[in-house]
Amino acid sequence: MTDTTPPLAACTLSVNRQVQPLLQRLIEQADALGVQVRPDASGARLVDAGIAAPGSLAAGLLIGEICLGGFGSVALQAAEREGWPTWLQVHSAQPVLACLASQYAGWSLAASKEETGGKKFFALGSGPARALAAREPLFAELGYRDAAAQGVLVLEVDRVPPPVVVAKVLRDCGLAPDGLTLVLTPTTSAAGTTQVVARVLEVALHRAHELGFALGDIVEGAASAPLPSPSPDGVQAMGRTNDAILYGGRVQLGVRGSEAAARALAQQLPSCHSRDYGRSFAELFEAAGYDFYKLDPALFAPAEVWVSHLDSGRTWHGGRLDMALLRRLWLDEA
Repeated sequence: MTDTTPPLAACTLSVNRQVQPLLQRLIEQADALGVQVRPDASGARLVDAGIAAPGSLAAGLLIGEICLGGFGSVALQAAEREGWPTWLQVHSAQPVLACLASQYAGWSLAASKEETGGKKFFALGSGPARALAAREPLFAELGYRDAAAQGVLVLEVDRVPPPVVVAKVLRDCGLAPDGLTLVLTPTTSAAGTTQVVARVLEVALHRAHELGFALGDIVEGAASAPLPSPSPDGVQAMGRTNDAILYGGRVQLGVRGSEAAARALAQQLPSCHSRDYGRSFAELFEAAGYDFYKLDPALFAPAEVWVSHLDSGRTWHGGRLDMALLRRLWLDEA
């Protein structure tokens, strides 16, 4: 009989409580990390990591760990590998909780021109506060909801969210204004580029979920991806961060359950199975009329994967890196 128990149904860990020491570091070291901290009109705390503030790669590493709800590590490896000098290393011993219940950018937040009094607003929220609101169907599947009195939400935006959006976040999370922190990271910034590439493990978890693999059987995850320089062009910046994962992302998952399912996951998960594989994300996005939903979902996966079956000790491998493509896209020869 198939176990239909949600994978996090028995989880008592709080991503919002676990992340508080990391948030305090970000705030206390704001000057050193190049971020600015201030309250908005409601009293919620805003952390600008790349809009008016310069931000930094170091801020991006810390924000990456905040996105993981404090249940994962993000580190920089500054050593040439595969023809590129800087790589991010990500690990979590709670990958489903850290990646899907926290890091995944799944909360759609929008406001019309009429609601903002000017320009319409759209952002995807990621990080621990998602688990307070639990507005996404994913949380019912996971069987998880947080109940902390403080929450942190990360937004990939190039402007401060309007009051109507902040009010929605407060209402849906059940927080007082002084209990909410919004971290703002435009992808064109160093912090923004870094925290997006740090999603390489989460991308693998999300793809495994789409393929129907039992999330409760994923018990460990480690990943790496090359870190590109940010681009001042928004579409190119987004393209670089996606390409880093699609063509340079490596993931190892430790799983239990069926050996056949583990082997199939290694075969099916890598991005090379997508019909869109082999072209830069920016090019594909432009050709799709800047509509994510016209892109092949199979593309949103790491380039290479190892799946280790912990009960049998067997490991299967699938996919491959394409660092030659990334070097063509990212590197100008001196």
